[in-house]
Amino acid sequence: MPELPEVETMRRGVLPMVGHRIRAAERPPCARRPILFEPSIGRFDRRVRGRLITGIDRLGKRVIIELEDAQAIVIEPRMTGLVLLSDPPGPEHLRLRLILDGDAIQEMLFWDRRGLGTVRLLTADQLQRDVRDRLGPDATRISAAQLRENLRHSRRVIKVALLDQAAVAGIGNLYAAEILFVAGVDPRTRCDKLSRPQWERIHAGIGAVLGEAIEHEGSTLSDGTYRNALNNEGSYQNYHRVYDRAGLGCGRCSVGVIRRIVQGQRSTFFCPICQRKTGRHGSVGEIEVSRSVADAVQS
Repeated sequence: MPELPEVETMRRGVLPMVGHRIRAAERPPCARRPILFEPSIGRFDRRVRGRLITGIDRLGKRVIIELEDAQAIVIEPRMTGLVLLSDPPGPEHLRLRLILDGDAIQEMLFWDRRGLGTVRLLTADQLQRDVRDRLGPDATRISAAQLRENLRHSRRVIKVALLDQAAVAGIGNLYAAEILFVAGVDPRTRCDKLSRPQWERIHAGIGAVLGEAIEHEGSTLSDGTYRNALNNEGSYQNYHRVYDRAGLGCGRCSVGVIRRIVQGQRSTFFCPICQRKTGRHGSVGEIEVSRSVADAVQS
């Protein structure tokens, strides 16, 4: 599933659209499962035709295409969606084509193999009410104090709680596991049992992991689905510390073996030796962030 680093990579990839006008919007014929698309393509096309694209934003795991009249096209890729400026992986799952007035940038495509993504055209009020007000602070901008305050009273385990988009927006299953490994925190620990130093390490882990993943343009897993806007693979899968590494030795403590468990119907990967429910294992050093998270997500 595209998470914050992948969607941020998509956002960056379609930035060349800014300053172009939309000539038309089309829904190519697709015999596959239909996606949620609002409003109907006829109304959608009439409302966006001739409009100038003024900005490309991201809210959590959504790409926001801002138009000159304060409307916004909100694309949520979900499991297999891709926002592209290049040829899609295949024509049979193409869900939206925006035809642009440029020479170098002629179209934007939304492709979704499983049909779980959504495309909505919203007014400014709808965007605020239906999207912004329902999301917590973005994971790249949340402070350590906000993170702790939003989750510290929860009785959920921390791995599951980090997936709550109303508490912190953008983190999904893969990066939650990587963040908790970097922080040296056992994913089975309840939020209300975490100490302040553990919350601070989790916050630092969010910055380190998401910053690295954005620099490497996200993770393309074994199914090969995720691509950037030019239909190229990301490379962060080559730097995963625990995700999908069950049975392999821990590269940090050199003693533990990575385990896989199921939490909230999703796989969790962790090292049972150096990820602690309390305290900090000796192998877990200070968490260094090569660039500030704010710098990592700037256009």
